[in-house]
Amino acid sequence: MKIDRRSFLSFVIGGAAGTALSPIPAKLTDDLSIWTQNWPWTPVPKDGEISYANSVCTLCPGGCGISVRKVEDRAVKIEGREGYPGSDGNACALCLSGLQLLYGPTRVRTPLKKVDGKWKKISWDDAISEVTEKLKGLRESDQAHTVACISGSERGTVPQLFKRLLTAYGSPNFMSVPSMQDSYALTLKLMHGVDAAAGFDLENANFVLSFGSGILEGWGSSVRMFKAHSGWKDKKTKVVQIDPRLSNTAAKADQWLPAKPGTEMILAMGLAHVIIRESLYNKDFVEKHAAGFDIFSKMVEAYPPEAVAEKTGIAADVIVALAKEFAGASNPLAICGRGQGETPGSLHEFMAVHALNALKGNINQKGGVWAMTEPNYIAWPAPELDDIASKGAEAARVDGAGSEAYPLAKSLLNRLPEAVNAAEESPVQALFVSGANPCYTMADTQAVKKAFEKIPFVVSFSSYMDETAEAADLILPNHSYLERYEDVPSPVGAVAPMIGLATPVMEPRLDTQHSGDVVIQIAKSLGDAVAAAFPWDTYQACLEETLGDHWTALNENGFVAPETSAPAWNKAFATASKKFEFVSEACKGKSGQEMAGGVPEGDAEKYPFLLIPYDSMRLANDAIGNTPFLTKILEDTVLKGKDMFVEVNPKTTENLLFVREGARVALQTPRGEIQARVHLSEGIMPGVIAVPRGLGHTAYDKYLAGKGRNFNELVGPVEDTVSGLDAAWGIRAKLTYARG
Repeated sequence: MKIDRRSFLSFVIGGAAGTALSPIPAKLTDDLSIWTQNWPWTPVPKDGEISYANSVCTLCPGGCGISVRKVEDRAVKIEGREGYPGSDGNACALCLSGLQLLYGPTRVRTPLKKVDGKWKKISWDDAISEVTEKLKGLRESDQAHTVACISGSERGTVPQLFKRLLTAYGSPNFMSVPSMQDSYALTLKLMHGVDAAAGFDLENANFVLSFGSGILEGWGSSVRMFKAHSGWKDKKTKVVQIDPRLSNTAAKADQWLPAKPGTEMILAMGLAHVIIRESLYNKDFVEKHAAGFDIFSKMVEAYPPEAVAEKTGIAADVIVALAKEFAGASNPLAICGRGQGETPGSLHEFMAVHALNALKGNINQKGGVWAMTEPNYIAWPAPELDDIASKGAEAARVDGAGSEAYPLAKSLLNRLPEAVNAAEESPVQALFVSGANPCYTMADTQAVKKAFEKIPFVVSFSSYMDETAEAADLILPNHSYLERYEDVPSPVGAVAPMIGLATPVMEPRLDTQHSGDVVIQIAKSLGDAVAAAFPWDTYQACLEETLGDHWTALNENGFVAPETSAPAWNKAFATASKKFEFVSEACKGKSGQEMAGGVPEGDAEKYPFLLIPYDSMRLANDAIGNTPFLTKILEDTVLKGKDMFVEVNPKTTENLLFVREGARVALQTPRGEIQARVHLSEGIMPGVIAVPRGLGHTAYDKYLAGKGRNFNELVGPVEDTVSGLDAAWGIRAKLTYARG
């Protein structure tokens, strides 16, 4: 029996679960260059001294520790780094195939300026002069507040340098790409009263209740999730997955409960109803360390199992049994954040799920949810603002974050396209984009691209020619993640704070510069108070000073983990009551539909189905696009050639005679229309259809561009009424016969 090409790749890069054997030797010659790396542009290192260099992968929020094998000065293989917290010798598929990003043709090789719709190479001096002159002009014309920045994160020194530049310059418009971390942070702020990140002690939980979280699809730190899942089998931890689709997580769970999309908050409240009615909650925690329990108890009275069953599609007796089993566990853990958790959601959903943990008192406890205060190592003095910057600081943010309507939000990137498109003249005159690809990742990509066309001056700091870089006026390419220093804050979901350090494993191959260095150069070119806010000559000098006493240990070990201990319950909460708050004043006055995150867009009669996305470990769908390795190991029911598949239950299309396995159909929503092929599956609820996230790129190389369609073409944002964040996970849709 021989190993087929797809299974071989799965084995080699370690990213695919359940590798299978297949007697199809002809497949071995298919796309030979993919699995041998025989591209014309692939460097073939000569024989030489072998060495290893350690770093941290920054391609996704997981932050795996990596060890890079080198022959002389060439990186030839990436492996997991032993002893690194969370990953400990392991790495995800994207990490392991990262050399294809380092050496691939999608790298931006030099600064580029768009002239008459075409890219022209320019020098770094000219590129920085272009930016400086534009910023000086806006500042002199009293438009400093019209400069904005989109960053892939707000955590770490590089994002904070961009934010500092805007502050010293005179703009409040620093925006970051939102994720479930934002929704969890708001949940902890309202219910705990603290500024903290949510940590999940999954390794010590003995009952895991997941509301759509793709534990085996890349949720949080993917490698850590896989390791935790393996441990659950040994400890007989029960895992219940609530999901409208039979995801990998659902398939590997002890119990899969298909629930109608958008009803997760209702189900959580129904479980709370049973736990309170049956007096199964932790009375010591509730009576001594919680406030608002009486009000919450009255709220859940509106969610009896029978009513919840009708709305969710889960039988009432199953709901009762699940609530009792959850409450009966010694260390139960309820989590949410759909798919890989790279999108935010309804704040009420997050709060309702977190309330289940509070009912059991499993907060800052073994196997529970931890409010993790991150290390405060970026302790730069506040910049001294001149008159222009002071005036700009008082200007209203273009996204409305922090306003009377959205007082809780720090950033609302989802509101930017509408703000730009609705105005006669763009309220953003210059935009920096770093570590993000909003022209691909944001909902309603047509509206996003239209907004970018309307912004007069867009500067991308991308290392790759992605969709946003293509839409920019100027590209100032960053070093590859294997060529630069960068601090890496605690991975998503970690229960203990830490700082990692990505270090250059090789010298930069191309005419690129570290984005941190470029920001410092721009600030110094602007002069006066802006320059004074940046006392460092280089980014490395800034990083060394910022990390201070940690610098030596970080270079030696790759990470530092400051010792912390969770405060006792009587000191853990900083709310007005100094207790856990089951009910927040910020959420009062909202209807049930608003609490559930809003009704999916579209008329149910015209669009009879509900379209949702799904995530996969084999599909990168954030700022970084898929590597050729990952694209080639996709199942034929996800992508075949250039055709993407829409997953449909046979019962959904009983009256649609044109729908059969492999048939080409038109998939239409209120936001757009695409063509796809049909994959019939019993593993998705009737009335629900699904497509993968991560396909449909128009940029990158031939191994990714033009394959499938982008889910974000079909969905628009649905604003959460409390946070202002985008709460959409689906949209109403219909299938019709595909003509042509």
